Amino acid sequence: MTPQSFLLLAVFLLVLVAAAWPLGALLARVADGSKIPGLGWLAAVERLLYRAAGVPGDEAQRGMGWKAYAKALLVFNLVGTLFVYAVQRLQAWLPLNPQGLPGVSPDSSFNTAVSFVANTNWQGYAGEQTMSYLSQMLALAGQNFFSAATGIAVAFALIRGFAARSAKSIGNFWVDLTRTVLYVLLPLSFVFSVFLVGQGSIQNFSAYKEVNLVEPVTYTVPGATPEAPAQTQSVATQTIAMGPVASQEAIKMLGTNGGGFFNANSAHPYENPTPLSNFAQMLAIFLIPAALCFTFGRLVGDRRRGWAVLGAMTIMFVVAATGITAAEQAAQPALQAMGVDQSATSLQAGGNMEGKETRFGIAATSLFATVTTAASCGAVNGMHDSFTPLGGAGPMLLMQLGEVVFGGVGSGLYGMLVFAIMAVFIAGLMIGRTPEYLGKKIQSYEMKMTSIAILVTPTLVLVGTAIAVMLEAGKAGVANPGAHGFSEILYAFSSAANNNGSAFAGLSANTPFYNIMLAVAMWFGRFAMIVPVLAIAGSLASKQRLQANAGTMPTHGPMFVMLLVAVVLLVGVLNYVPSLALGPVIEHLQLYK
Repeated sequence: MTPQSFLLLAVFLLVLVAAAWPLGALLARVADGSKIPGLGWLAAVERLLYRAAGVPGDEAQRGMGWKAYAKALLVFNLVGTLFVYAVQRLQAWLPLNPQGLPGVSPDSSFNTAVSFVANTNWQGYAGEQTMSYLSQMLALAGQNFFSAATGIAVAFALIRGFAARSAKSIGNFWVDLTRTVLYVLLPLSFVFSVFLVGQGSIQNFSAYKEVNLVEPVTYTVPGATPEAPAQTQSVATQTIAMGPVASQEAIKMLGTNGGGFFNANSAHPYENPTPLSNFAQMLAIFLIPAALCFTFGRLVGDRRRGWAVLGAMTIMFVVAATGITAAEQAAQPALQAMGVDQSATSLQAGGNMEGKETRFGIAATSLFATVTTAASCGAVNGMHDSFTPLGGAGPMLLMQLGEVVFGGVGSGLYGMLVFAIMAVFIAGLMIGRTPEYLGKKIQSYEMKMTSIAILVTPTLVLVGTAIAVMLEAGKAGVANPGAHGFSEILYAFSSAANNNGSAFAGLSANTPFYNIMLAVAMWFGRFAMIVPVLAIAGSLASKQRLQANAGTMPTHGPMFVMLLVAVVLLVGVLNYVPSLALGPVIEHLQLYK
């Protein structure tokens, strides 16, 4: 890595911690029902929302057991899925459709509805060519708020499970959802939207613009038959897509959703106009996941526990960012053989520039790729398909670890806490003591639920990939045969099951086969993990919180941090070693043979 790359990474982490610390305090107040300084006027709106939903004030504050909490969560998200599906199918007859775009096909509508509800935002379509303004704002951007709030609510529930002292309740889902959207996501999104507009992102409802090119583009169309001569054609205009971009861009980043208004996503100048907006978008992706670590420490009564979780995440992130950037800044063998100068002398020069955002260079594009796949975001400002084999394997492995290296809003923290339970269980086996974490004994029930939560995504990824490479419908979407084509399929299922949403982009996935298969992976990757996590929260909440003694393993120091990192890496890597060997590893060896 170049010195500029290290400086960019260091500044990013420093600004992240400085911004996440006060937000962590705000989230703690949201979770415990306290008044929010400066936003007290929203309390009237909160009460109005409860009244409009037919929920009396006293009932809104009543806690739920984990089964009731899970039922409310699942019903809410199921209704959201049906709503998003219906809007897409009916968009031809709905307003705010100046381009007259037709309804979306059934399989694509199904995939997109599940994708946005599951906080994945996988897109098998080009946004500006497929979705009307109403579909973008009402259905997709709306679910960006609700899916993010759902993840944060589950994190709150699990934290309460650790913090409670023999309680039956883990909170109220409707209250957690309402307060998270009202006091956190809406204010942050408003501020970030205004910032993006100031940087040059657009926000309008105009029809698409037909503009004249500075110079006409001339191209040759080959003849259809040997007798028919080739024809030369010229294009003098271009259609420029418009729309309410900044508002969707803000919540897409803050909610770690990732669905782009444009097909080019964050490589489009209307979504990501400047180097400053690029830096701010990376911060926005990590902001809430990092802040929730501080929220965790505050709510359990020991801020060191939050720092320990954040430390484990940061160690893995720094290693991944360093490795991915180094792989992309290294000389490309094929170009080296041709005598092309690839010296890395600046942020723009050197290494593998293929697929990089030329405005930002290798360092900022590689860091963006690391951030978006370490978090459950999926927004991209470069083409991961064009990364080097090892550079592309890095983002893939970050997803396969379970999206816990900061991870999605809420899902990163509760995923990491599940691994923490596994870590203390392993430590308990080694020293012959009943494992406990934060004063709560970890027993057989918690370990069964932990096993389900950890194994559900690898099962979905590996089984889905195996089915895709065996069936003609799966192989038909592969444009690059061999190891790279296998990597494209493995990346797609890793992205879907772990609710990331990014893609290698070399796979033609907008087909009935992939739309249905990936939707199944996204739904169960999200909710088949959430339900066991809520079950763990309910079980822990009902237990007495024990006092620490001389035999209690410290879970806030460097030893526990390293144990936690080791468990995450071992479980993640061991699940995927054979598949990674068939894809990126073979491709890397072929590149250097």
